[in-house]
Amino acid sequence: MAEVIRMPRMSDTMEEGNIISWLKKVGDEVSPGDVLAEVETDKATMDLESFHEGVLLYIGVEKGPVPVDGIIAVIGEKGEDFQSLLKEEKSEASKAEHSEDGQQQSEPQAQKEKEAVETTAESVPASATGDKIKASPLARKMAKEENIALSGISGTGEGGRIVKRDVEKAMSASPAVATSQASPLPPSGSSMEIELSQMRKTIAKRLSQSKFGAPHFYLTAEIDMDRTVEARKAINAAGDIKISFNDIIIKACALALRKNPMVNGSWMDTKIVLHGDVNIGVAVAVEEGLVVPVIRRADFKSIHEINQEVKMLAGKARDKSIKLDEMQGNTFTISNLGMFGIDEFTAIINPPDSCILAVGSIVQKPVVKNGQVVVGQTMKVTMSCDHRIVDGAKGAQFLQTLRGYLENPLMMLV
Repeated sequence: MAEVIRMPRMSDTMEEGNIISWLKKVGDEVSPGDVLAEVETDKATMDLESFHEGVLLYIGVEKGPVPVDGIIAVIGEKGEDFQSLLKEEKSEASKAEHSEDGQQQSEPQAQKEKEAVETTAESVPASATGDKIKASPLARKMAKEENIALSGISGTGEGGRIVKRDVEKAMSASPAVATSQASPLPPSGSSMEIELSQMRKTIAKRLSQSKFGAPHFYLTAEIDMDRTVEARKAINAAGDIKISFNDIIIKACALALRKNPMVNGSWMDTKIVLHGDVNIGVAVAVEEGLVVPVIRRADFKSIHEINQEVKMLAGKARDKSIKLDEMQGNTFTISNLGMFGIDEFTAIINPPDSCILAVGSIVQKPVVKNGQVVVGQTMKVTMSCDHRIVDGAKGAQFLQTLRGYLENPLMMLV
């Protein structure tokens, strides 16, 4: 019996998925576990796998956005009639909608569903390429654009998976097939439109909800980083371990959160939830916007372990191979723009956190120590707080604890 394939909810915040390409075409045999298509969600580009066995009879949307639970394909036996099944699905969906509010469907949606039913199996989807080769969605996309065969690339990712760096290496080895990137700026006197990715849409929606839903207020502190600078220099000079200032800040925040549990809490409308684990989200810039991989139980991890995990998750975020559970469960977020020479800024709270810490650069400046003006190294941090759960005193106490760890890094060993 034919099975209708719907757009699955691939993340907790996903409302629609954007089909990038199909790796199977109408008439292809499909087995459970086969990758049918690449779907861009609000957080990453993911493989859409089949849970059914049979023949791909119908593709509803070759490319573009589809709402969650929207019909995207039909799998069944070769030659099986699927049009009656689609009409039945349309009829049931229409009845369900009318039963809720008694209103007719909007004209655009009704037209879309009508077109989906009337579209025949002769619709031509994107051709299937490389469906037996393990590769990240971004690697597949790059290889397709550069006309590079995945079969000729050796994967260096987990389990031999081909990732972005492998395709880039193949491109450098074959300069004839590499193409130069067009300038992102349109010609003088003209303009251009950029289609919004699912990630960018969700970023805009969630941050708007956070900014206008949670009453933000801001606390800024300037921290003496002399001893942290010395400690990092000593650690990096001692051996193979190379840590960043961000790694130290993550560890210091994790320990400070343990002592200030309200800052590690979440506002849930009718209650406040205090989390038993300290899970720190680390903002990572990618092409489509910002993703936030999560370092779980950061208070129990060494700075070296944090360093290795941040590198691994940031790399996966940039080549779009990061998993959903690696971007969920945050209880506090850090956004660091110090490496871009930004001295001070404010950030929008990342739900469901109650606070986010904006970290600026470490700068040399005249400071007064022991009554003498000397050259010191300081760093400004600004914490955005949800006033419904964290008031000024609690936020100030957290920053005071954080300052203690960063100004005396040996305290993190106690």
